Amino acid sequence: MKSIFKGVELNSKSNNAVHHTSVISADQLIVRRGQRFTVTLKLTQAFSPDLNPLTIVAATGKCPSEDRGTKSCFGIPDIVKRSPSAKAIWSVELHMNSFPSMGILILTITPPADAPIGEYTLSVKHQDQEMLLAKLPVLFNPWCPDDWVFLPDEKEIQEYVMNEQGIIYRGSGTYISGMNWDFGQFEGSMVNICLKMLDVNNKHLMDPAADESARCNPIYVSRVISAMINCNDDCGVLLGKWGDAFPGGVPPTQWNGSYPILKQWFNTNCRPVKYGQCWVFAGVMCSVMRLLGIPCRVVTNFESAHDNDGNLTIDVYHADYGVRDIDSNDSVWNFHVWVEGWMKRPDLAGDGRYDGWQAIDPTPQEKSEGVYCCGPASVKAILNGETSLKYDVPFVYAEVNADCVDWLVKANGSKVKIFSDTKRVGQNISTKAVNCNKRMDITGSYKYAEGSEKERAVFNYATRGGNNRLFARNTGIAENEFEPLSMRFEELAKPVNGQDVNLNLVLHSAAAKQLSVSIGVQGVTYDGRAAVNIHDERNEKMLQPGKDLSIPVRVPYSIYNKYMMQCDSMRISAVVAEKPGREYLLLNNVVLENPPIIVTVSDDVRLNCEANVEVVFLNPINETLKNCTLTVSGSGLMEELKYTLQDLLPDRRIRVAFVMFPYKVGQKTLIADFHCSSFKSLKKSCTVNVRP
Repeated sequence: MKSIFKGVELNSKSNNAVHHTSVISADQLIVRRGQRFTVTLKLTQAFSPDLNPLTIVAATGKCPSEDRGTKSCFGIPDIVKRSPSAKAIWSVELHMNSFPSMGILILTITPPADAPIGEYTLSVKHQDQEMLLAKLPVLFNPWCPDDWVFLPDEKEIQEYVMNEQGIIYRGSGTYISGMNWDFGQFEGSMVNICLKMLDVNNKHLMDPAADESARCNPIYVSRVISAMINCNDDCGVLLGKWGDAFPGGVPPTQWNGSYPILKQWFNTNCRPVKYGQCWVFAGVMCSVMRLLGIPCRVVTNFESAHDNDGNLTIDVYHADYGVRDIDSNDSVWNFHVWVEGWMKRPDLAGDGRYDGWQAIDPTPQEKSEGVYCCGPASVKAILNGETSLKYDVPFVYAEVNADCVDWLVKANGSKVKIFSDTKRVGQNISTKAVNCNKRMDITGSYKYAEGSEKERAVFNYATRGGNNRLFARNTGIAENEFEPLSMRFEELAKPVNGQDVNLNLVLHSAAAKQLSVSIGVQGVTYDGRAAVNIHDERNEKMLQPGKDLSIPVRVPYSIYNKYMMQCDSMRISAVVAEKPGREYLLLNNVVLENPPIIVTVSDDVRLNCEANVEVVFLNPINETLKNCTLTVSGSGLMEELKYTLQDLLPDRRIRVAFVMFPYKVGQKTLIADFHCSSFKSLKKSCTVNVRP
C-alpha cells in the first residue's frame, strides 16, 4: 500500500527560537510546555477532516497513560475518544496557512502547561496509516503564566534560566570572595544527560509510571535532582569527600564548571565523579535545573550551622584553653552553598503565601524521608519559622538562624559555658545579582534582623515547632553578661597567601584585670572542622583600666604554608581568663587572598574565528613551585584544556599562550585555574564578548 504520508518538517529553527531553546540546539526540536509549536505534515492527497480525521498521540516514558498524564490523544477535528479521567491533554489546530487541498498541513500543537517533562514521541494516524511525527524533549516553561515555574520578570529569566556563567561565593563572613562557575547548561548533550538523570533515579527504578507522571511537578523534580546530584544512595553524579586527600579523582577546588562533571558521569554509564563539596554539588544542580527550565540560583550562607539533632542550638566544645575543638555532632561551617529554585507551592497553601524561592540542597548531610536530599523548603516559610512544613524547613532554618553555645572543657572533664551567641549563624547570605557580577545580600529573605524582637519571636515560634527545652537553656545566659571585657581582632595588613599574617588582639575594660591569654591558630576546612594545629601560645597580661591592650598575633608563612594546602582558612582563637573570674572567647576565621593570575584575550573576538589567549603567573615566594598545572575552560569558547608545566623558580613567570575558536555568540567567561605544590587552585576569570 502506498503511504499517504509524504513527509514532515519539524521547523526546529523557528520553533526553538520562540521556545527559547535555540541555545540548546538548532537542529533538534525542543519545546516548552504550555506553548504552541508548528510542524508541517505533507500528505500525498488532499486532506478532508470530515471524511478522514487526523489523530495524534503524544506519549512519554515506559508506561504512557492518559490517566497519569503521560499519554494524550488529540486530533483534527478533536473527536478523539479519551479516558474520562485523562490528564495533561494536548491540543492541535490547523494553521491558516495550510493547504488541505494540496495535502499540506501546518499543525499548531500545544502541550499543556502541566504536562510531565521528558522526551515525547508524537505519532500521527490518518486513514488507517500511522507515522512517527517527531521525537522531542518537553521542558518546563518559566515564560508561561500557567506553569508552576512562571517567573514574570524577563531580566530574572535571563539570569536564572538562560545565563550559562555565574559566581559562587566562598570564604567566611568577613572574607567573602567570589569564584566564577561555568554552568554550561546548554552545552553538548546536556538534554540527554539531564533526562538520563531522571530515568536512573531510584523512584523511577521502583515505579516508572508513577515517577514519569510526577514529572509534571517542579517540586517533585527538584527533589529528585537534589538526590541525584550526590551518589550516597543511588547512582548519582558526584561523590563527596571532605579531607586532605582525593585519590583517583579531582579535588573539589579544581573544578571550574558543571559540564565536564556531568559529561564524565554520562559517558561512564552513571559512575560517580570524584570529588565534590558543597559549591560543586550546588553548581551542578543549578545547571540541571536551568536546563530543565526551572529558574535557579546558587546561594551561599556564611557561618552556616549543621544542626545534627534538630534542636536549633549548636554546641561547640573547646579544650586546652580554647585553642582546639572537641568533636561534636553539631558544627558551624565557614560557609555552605545550596541552590534556590523558583516555583509555586500549592502543596503548602492555596493562597500562594509560600510560592517563590525554595531552598534545595544536594550536598549529602542528613537524610530527608530516608534519602540524602534536602528541600524544596520555602524561603518564606524559613523566614517565619514555619518548621512544621515540608520539605526540611527545620534543617534549613537552623542553618541560617540556630543559636550557638561555646563550652570550655576543663582537664577534669567539666564544662563551663563561656559564650552564648544568637547572631553568629547565618551571615551575609549571598547570590549573584541579576544582569551584573555584583554580590547580592539576601539575608533578609531568610531571617529578620538579628537582635530584633521579630527575629527572637520567630526563633521562639520555630523552636516550639520542634524542641523548646534547649531553647530555654540557651537563653539562660544573656550576651551582655560578657560585656565587662571587650575583645576584637585588628588586621595590620590584608592576609595574603605567601606572606606572614599579622593581627593584634585588642582588649579593653573599665577595670584593671590580671589576665591569662591563650592564643591558638588552627588550619580549618570550610565545613568548620579543625584539621591541624598550626601555632599556640600563652601569655600573662595586666590590663590597665580604660586603656587598650594590644597583643600581637603573628603567623609566619614558613609555619602555615605546609598546612594550608589541606585547609581553607586559619581559625585564630583567643581565650582570655580573668584571675580570678570568668573566661571569654573570641574567634576569627582568616581566609588568605591568593596571589594574582593575569589572563589576556584578543580585543576583537568573533564567532568561529581564532582568538589569542595568554595566561601569566609570577611565583611570589622564595621557593620553587613544583607539580604545576594550568586548566583553562569556558562554555561557548573552548573545550577544557589542561597543561602540565615545568617547575617555577622564585620570582620567575610562567606564560602559557594558546588559541581558541569561540562557538557561541554573546558574553562568555574564560576561567583559568593554576595549581602547584604551594598553592591550590588559584583562579582567574576573564569576560569575553564574542561577536558574530
